[in-house]
Amino acid sequence: MRFLLITAIVCMSSFSFGQKLKFKVGNHADTTVHLVRYLGKGLYYADTAELKNGIVEFDGSKQKPGILALFLPDQKMLEFVYNNEEVFIETTYPSLLTTSKVKKSEENKIFHAYVNMINTERTKAKNFQDRRTKQEAGTDEYKRLTEKIDETTKGVVAYQQNIVEQHSDMLVGKVVKMSMDIEIPDPPKDENGVVTDSSFSYRYYRDHFFDNFDFNDDRLVRTPIFHSKLANYFAQDMMIPHCDTVIKYAFELCDRIPEGSDTYQYVVSWITSTYEKSKIMNMDKVFVKMAERYYCSLDENGDRKAFWVKKETLDKICEKAETNSRLVFGMRPPNVILRDTTDVNWKDFYSLKSEYTILYFWDPECGHCKKITPKLQTLYSKKFRDRNIEIFAVGKAVGEEFGKWKAFIKKHNLEFINVGVTDQLYRDAADKENNQAKLKELLKTTTIESLNYQQTYDIFSTPRVFVLDKDKNIIAKSLSVSQLENLLDRLQGHSDAEVLFPAEEEDPEESQMH
Repeated sequence: MRFLLITAIVCMSSFSFGQKLKFKVGNHADTTVHLVRYLGKGLYYADTAELKNGIVEFDGSKQKPGILALFLPDQKMLEFVYNNEEVFIETTYPSLLTTSKVKKSEENKIFHAYVNMINTERTKAKNFQDRRTKQEAGTDEYKRLTEKIDETTKGVVAYQQNIVEQHSDMLVGKVVKMSMDIEIPDPPKDENGVVTDSSFSYRYYRDHFFDNFDFNDDRLVRTPIFHSKLANYFAQDMMIPHCDTVIKYAFELCDRIPEGSDTYQYVVSWITSTYEKSKIMNMDKVFVKMAERYYCSLDENGDRKAFWVKKETLDKICEKAETNSRLVFGMRPPNVILRDTTDVNWKDFYSLKSEYTILYFWDPECGHCKKITPKLQTLYSKKFRDRNIEIFAVGKAVGEEFGKWKAFIKKHNLEFINVGVTDQLYRDAADKENNQAKLKELLKTTTIESLNYQQTYDIFSTPRVFVLDKDKNIIAKSLSVSQLENLLDRLQGHSDAEVLFPAEEEDPEESQMH
């Protein structure tokens, strides 16, 4: 049903100078209460006052427009609109919403009536839906209840449209409009009435999703409604969960919003942070591209664009984005040129002619690595080697690890390529005598990026895996052993091959390769 996307909202707010925000709360003892404000989904303390004899007042001139709320000690709250007018609302504890009466505030009088109507109609519709679930589809009673549900929905939509039309100059009108779904026209049909574009409705809905939102009005981002819309837009049932798709629509959305506005800051920050923390494979590319475009690029004055971020934080964001810019989906990561266990022969993965390459970083002393690495050998010997899939493993081999690294390889008969910054290699590279002559000699064969592979590849923990195509471009990473097996079986047309490491038998804590 296309009901308003609001959770327990009573009223709204807007900017004002000196307007009084007054509340009368019956059936509540004297206490300290708070005024809270929204920014997107976040709820923040805005002011504090004393509730005495059931009365409390705040100065509205301290607040920006958006949804505010009276917040009581037991976390019960009464939301309201503040839009350049005084507000006076009476209510009774503990049912603040259902007992509230707007004494002063035209915005809130309209919205209060609207919320009551929505709650009533939602209850009615749910009753019809519950009764319909007990009926067999196609029966007269099922059809009758369906008609009742449709009538209820149409009544709500008509009520919403009336508010939008009659009060377009008020904040409440914009809030209700923002909450409504857009109207989707019928898809195109041929002369026989057959739909000619099966994806028309989806694409129209996606392309017009924000038609009811005014990007020039920062008041709207100070409501939880906008965040709900934003989160729904990027949800998996709306947005194809592919990094390049998300980037395309993230850029289009952010570029529509006036730079410097609160809405701009919120949308850019939320998208960047959300995909930085995403557990979906390859979504770290969204973070990198957002950071490059909206945080680290320079404005006309030569300053980084993300003016709202502290310099120390911004430096870290830009450093992380730069480090990972070559480690995201579709990119060719830096080559690794290191010695194998002979400590003489040099190996690199750029020169491999394999159809796919698994770039694997590990540590012989890492508990997860000890379990995963032998499994990779099993995959290599029983599947990957014969299908031209190579494993290029970079192990930790400095100091005492050098012996442990070679011993582990020998014990588990690791037949794939194993290289590392060997202990001798490390000491030669670190030797500052003779004007670092040894390092200069090494750099005729290898690179600083290879010698500092942990920084180059942002190896903060092991194991870590990248899957590369024949051109050595990244196509996947952060897979478990079973996911790796499944991916390569599918990519090479071996979906019916024997599964050596079933997902249901895998311990996620032991098998995940970051």
